[in-house]
Amino acid sequence: MKSAMFKSLGVLLFVFAVGAMAPVSASAAEDEVPTFTKDIAPIFQAKCEACHRPGSIAPMSLVSYQEARPWARSIKERVVSRQMPPWHIDPTVGITEFKNDRSLTNAQIDTVVRWVDGGAPRGNPEDMPAAVDWPDESKWYFAEQFDGPPDLIVESTPYTVPAEATNAWWRPRVPTGLTEQRWARAIEARPGTVAGRKVTHHAIARLVQEEPDAQLRAANAANPVAGTGGDRSRGAGTFMEWAVGKTGEIMRPGSGKLMMPDSEIQWDIHYAAAGEEITDNVILGVYLYPEDSPPEHRQVLHLMGTGRMDIPPNSITMTEGFFPLQRAGRIESFQPHMHLRGTAMSMEAILPTGRRQLLSHVGDFNFNWHNSYVYTDEAAPLLPKGTLIKVTAWYDNTAANRSNPDPNVWVGSGSRTADEMGHAWVNVTYFDDEDYEAEVAKREAAEDSGQ
Repeated sequence: MKSAMFKSLGVLLFVFAVGAMAPVSASAAEDEVPTFTKDIAPIFQAKCEACHRPGSIAPMSLVSYQEARPWARSIKERVVSRQMPPWHIDPTVGITEFKNDRSLTNAQIDTVVRWVDGGAPRGNPEDMPAAVDWPDESKWYFAEQFDGPPDLIVESTPYTVPAEATNAWWRPRVPTGLTEQRWARAIEARPGTVAGRKVTHHAIARLVQEEPDAQLRAANAANPVAGTGGDRSRGAGTFMEWAVGKTGEIMRPGSGKLMMPDSEIQWDIHYAAAGEEITDNVILGVYLYPEDSPPEHRQVLHLMGTGRMDIPPNSITMTEGFFPLQRAGRIESFQPHMHLRGTAMSMEAILPTGRRQLLSHVGDFNFNWHNSYVYTDEAAPLLPKGTLIKVTAWYDNTAANRSNPDPNVWVGSGSRTADEMGHAWVNVTYFDDEDYEAEVAKREAAEDSGQ
């Protein structure tokens, strides 16, 4: 009996020894605590450092372990709640593929959580990835891509923001200097200095020109919020907006924004005091198509509004607006704009058949960030002539809204932050009927081939 017992014990010891020498299982590897140098730094470089680096707009840098470690628990809280990185589109409905998606994946969030819960270790310094060579914020982001600085630069006239003051809106009109028709293929905008970023909440550049397209003139005539800047600006559309989280846009190949001779830029710049006197301006950089190679299709940035605001105290309300497509088009991007009571905005397409298609929904709007959601080439919706674009905005004027400065007051429309707005910036590339059918056929062929 004793012999049998020792024999069994020997078998157990052998099995244990073999198990000890076996490779670590996948589940055990997943239980390993991530380190900053190997696991976290690559995530921060890809999704966070654009703002969280020395001299940029974020309150702290996340470039090094020494800079990031004190903020570990705060980082966990922000990424779990998806407040950071700022990306407020609802990923469960509508179109979910975007060129500029900076949100964290579920796997990345899990890695950050396990790093913090495991004590936020540094790891092996040799695992640290090479530092990102971020462009100087006083330089042009697209210059390298287009082999040089912008072809056309337009600057607003300077404005001095006192150390202490209420919000101000600076609206100078400046000529572009163009003497002939040209097409923009990319646009950037930014405050003139790094210090100017402290006081510039956002800056809108509207293109003021004689509009040659009768259908676009008619579309804007029916849009009560499109005519800002005077009759000459009808149809030209908003040219560009700078805001925190948004620096510029590049048109898809074959499309561009038309600029007419003697055109002007009507600036609308929202300034806010920052505790020190700062004089600054906003600079617009335009990369042009070669004169002998204009694009085939015109792109227009439309302001699609939802009407006047009438928000009673301690209430939740909704506004909506409709924008008819006078011709077929491709929706390139969607950017909601509301103020402190704004909580959500959706964009739908009502097709000529009556079928409704939800394009995008921002379910957690944050006034501090102005995200433009740029659809991928494969996902950008192609819509026939006669489609109605419906924009719906929701507002929470109750104490449950943590951004609400005072739930006990009535809120109406206005430019002040304490007032409200409700519109979407929507980039549309227009096609004639033949080109639209060709685009639809090309999209269907790509889908059939699995590309």
